[in-house]
Amino acid sequence: MACVVFRISESCYRYEAKLKAENEEIADWLMRLTDNHRTWGFMLCFLYLRNVRGFGWNHKRVYRIYKELELNLRIKPRKRLVRQMPQPLEVPRAINEVWSMDFMHDQLADGRSIRTFNVIDDFNREALGIEVDFSLPAARVARVLNQIIEQRGRPLAIRCDNGPEYAGSTLLAWAQKRGIKLDFIQPGKPQQNAYIERFNRTARYEWLSQYEWEDLAHVQDHATRWMWSYNHERPNMALGGFTPKQRLAMAASVSTSATQ
Repeated sequence: MACVVFRISESCYRYEAKLKAENEEIADWLMRLTDNHRTWGFMLCFLYLRNVRGFGWNHKRVYRIYKELELNLRIKPRKRLVRQMPQPLEVPRAINEVWSMDFMHDQLADGRSIRTFNVIDDFNREALGIEVDFSLPAARVARVLNQIIEQRGRPLAIRCDNGPEYAGSTLLAWAQKRGIKLDFIQPGKPQQNAYIERFNRTARYEWLSQYEWEDLAHVQDHATRWMWSYNHERPNMALGGFTPKQRLAMAASVSTSATQ
């Protein structure tokens, strides 16, 4: 009777959107993603759902729900600086052609300084190792690199800056013995090591600066778990929205097809 009085179709009144349940699923995924990855914006969330999880949801629909949940990240505009365009780095054509390595610094809750030694493969931006300690001398760097090589194979070259751990006789002798070229960037030109610098920024922004660290074991455990997530779950914009492991699998598939 109410429908008759207000001239509303009964079928229209009782209509429920068929996609309501699916929208709730999308909302649930977005809430979980932004809760577990607080620094992820919409595009990373959408690429994760599409490329990693395999959902076929339209990006406009996902973004509409993303806005309804008020998950938009507020980004403070930066002052634009006029500078010369940096020379783009050459992308390796296969794994183990060029690795990049660098250090990061942070501190524990009690104020003690710590360092992380990061290594990536420039081909698919895969994180190969994150070593954490109070001090990481050249001998320790060589030991970490040996461990990575045992699992992944020997690189042709490793790009690094001119820090004392890299330019000293210990690592130079190690590289010569292994037949690996140490590709030193020019002093004061960190853009020449842009791949690892970008990785360092992501690592610091997504986990290193997010928590107070009680001890080295706490930092190393979180670094290892984050590195797995970075390689297997986090879409990489430089790789077309795919993860480093997906990029590696795609390259292997192309190589197999070429040999056949």
